[in-house]
Amino acid sequence: MGRSRRTIPEELLLLALDPTTGTTAQPQSLDLGLAGAQLVELALAGRIAPDGDRIAVVVPRPTGDPTLDCALELLRRRGAPVRAVHWIGGPRLGLRQTYLSHLERCGMVAAVPGQMCGVLPTTRYQATDTAISREIRARLDSAIRTGVPPDPRTAALAALAHAVGLGKHLYPGNEGRSSRSRLRDLIRHDPMGGLVAHAVMDVQNGAAAQPRRGQATAGGRPEPARGVPMQAHHGSMARAVAH
Repeated sequence: MGRSRRTIPEELLLLALDPTTGTTAQPQSLDLGLAGAQLVELALAGRIAPDGDRIAVVVPRPTGDPTLDCALELLRRRGAPVRAVHWIGGPRLGLRQTYLSHLERCGMVAAVPGQMCGVLPTTRYQATDTAISREIRARLDSAIRTGVPPDPRTAALAALAHAVGLGKHLYPGNEGRSSRSRLRDLIRHDPMGGLVAHAVMDVQNGAAAQPRRGQATAGGRPEPARGVPMQAHHGSMARAVAH
């Protein structure tokens, strides 16, 4: 996968980054959204495909993106399709920090060290090229304003932005209510993005631990709720990220 194109996890994180405070909006749900965004990106790359409410690896060949390839390998090791809610709800230590560090290495954000309560070290992140964030936001605005079906990447990004609760961050107040509603409606324009977005919301609502009625494994028994192996963490966690 060429690096000339930003991935959906990168774009979701840039959307969530507050240009004033240098913190990320909706940090807890954003972690789930980033895990879901990896699935969408892998699907767009032809590596995985939906199988009902599950995700199946169809081409295990690496993409060339280390973070995505880590997720792809974990999916491959499962040996059978995994429910999207179980994948997204599984523990992934430091996924947000991994992507923040990646954006810093790419020169898209700059780390600004500081302290919390004058003691704890913190790191805030400022976008170094606001034109990138403006371009991402403009794509969402255009899809909302024109009503023209967006391309799959923008549709999936919109679905994830809604799922993690970025609507109020992007379109605040009463004046943004109609835009938030239209952002939610964009979820129907990309099947994979919709599947993942609904899985993100299900995890937040506690539905990940509840198999769908009648859902069974290949052996005929209902599948127990379970997480996925912890994702490898790239980048130091020695610095705390201010939320």
